[in-house]
Amino acid sequence: MKKIFIITGEYSGDIHASNVVKELRALNSDVQIEGIGGINLESQGVKLFTNQDKMSAMGFSSQILINHIKLGKAVVDYLKNEYKPDLVLLIDYGAFNLCVAKFLHDSGIKIFYYIPPQVWASRKYRIKFIQKFVDKVLCIFPFEKPLYAQYGIDTYYCGHPLVSQLPPAAGRREFFRNHGLDVEKRLVSVFPGSREFELKNLMPVFKEAVRRLKDRHSDLQFCISHAPNLSNEVYEKYLGDCDIKVIKGENQALLSVSDALILASGTVALEACLYKTPMIIAYKGPQILYWLYLLVRCIKRVCLPNIIADKDIVPEILQSKATPMNIVYEIEEILYNSERREQMIKDLGCVKEQLSDKNSALEVAKVIDTELFS
Repeated sequence: MKKIFIITGEYSGDIHASNVVKELRALNSDVQIEGIGGINLESQGVKLFTNQDKMSAMGFSSQILINHIKLGKAVVDYLKNEYKPDLVLLIDYGAFNLCVAKFLHDSGIKIFYYIPPQVWASRKYRIKFIQKFVDKVLCIFPFEKPLYAQYGIDTYYCGHPLVSQLPPAAGRREFFRNHGLDVEKRLVSVFPGSREFELKNLMPVFKEAVRRLKDRHSDLQFCISHAPNLSNEVYEKYLGDCDIKVIKGENQALLSVSDALILASGTVALEACLYKTPMIIAYKGPQILYWLYLLVRCIKRVCLPNIIADKDIVPEILQSKATPMNIVYEIEEILYNSERREQMIKDLGCVKEQLSDKNSALEVAKVIDTELFS
């Protein structure tokens, strides 16, 4: 029986890992799988070496670094001396997984990397680590394959997991009725991020932008997405007396039925793109962190649809430019300038087409199955 070990350190990676395991077992049941993950991986019958919650709960401190080093050493020792898998599948979680790959390099264990670090965005030097310590890269963006090919890295483009995982667009009338929204009005939805410091930095600006848009346009209504990992108290703290409807646990539905979106960047921009919903990106954080980002970045754009298209489709309003009036102007443009709105929808559709309709998890499973059983 062939053995596989999967390592992921975040909730999204746990979901992707569980989908791969499901497809793998459908192709070949003669495989033993253990790993580091969460409830989704465990639900597929995978024996966990440790729960990823212990990793993500570590936070940012010297103790976190120590805990990661201890865990890394423990898992490497286990894989080399006890479990001895035929293949290790790394999923996302770059810093930790690249270190594991380095210390497993001389063990004879095949190392595959699904959703590799975004070396094209920042810290490009990491591609040298991948070149040296990873046997095969399973990339999710079409432009990644030629990048890795330049370094002689064996790479397979398996498509982005969101394409097959994202649910169909919600029914607008039903959604509006369920949440007490007016079907005759346009809906602008705000996605301020999933971390409390993002709400702290962004909500004062977003609230003022919403207030000004309300004053200027009686045909608009507003919702805000409630990230499932944040408490109601956090939203009450940063929303204050802002008159905006909070929607919890229906992110994709809200993305799909909105007329315009105010987003704090991240993967949510790609999800919105797949629904072809017009959007803007607005983000601001501590200036020193932004300066550090400028030092290590490899590209000038931050929004995934813009990066994939290699052109400016979605307005990016960053740092000092992230003001209420700039947000108001861009939202008005994508709502009321029909030519610009139609062009954005068309361009987002082109990005969606570039991502292909591959079932990413199935493609990964096929590659692993071929490696182990052919």
